[in-house]
Amino acid sequence: MNRTMGIDPGSKRTGVAIGVGGIASPLRVLTETGEDLIRRIAELAREEAVTEIVVGDPRRLDGSEGPAAEAARHLAGTLAASTGLPVTMWDERLTTSEAERSLVGAGVRRKRRRDVVDKVAASVMLQSYLDAGSRGR
Repeated sequence: MNRTMGIDPGSKRTGVAIGVGGIASPLRVLTETGEDLIRRIAELAREEAVTEIVVGDPRRLDGSEGPAAEAARHLAGTLAASTGLPVTMWDERLTTSEAERSLVGAGVRRKRRRDVVDKVAASVMLQSYLDAGSRGR
């Protein structure tokens, strides 16, 4: 069974999710940056026996790219080179706000939301990618 890792990159925290059997689940939030982040994601990919990685593409609402999109592309390229796994970029617009809304709806307190929103956003983005697979990406 394919195992897919979703990465929601951020400047301070990076959300990680795992998709198995078409269902995405939040995994963890990483606070590492730079090469430490690459090493940690590669380590998680091995531990979780993933077969592909999906990195969130943080485009602006109008579809244009900013510095975050450039950083995400760099992350994706570096992960592909360091893990040998296929890495795909996937639109992550509004995933953090969707994750925040679902956490508020579930009654999660503000401090706890701050601790988990990034991995939930990674899960939302990854679920979108997995759902698109059945319709042909």
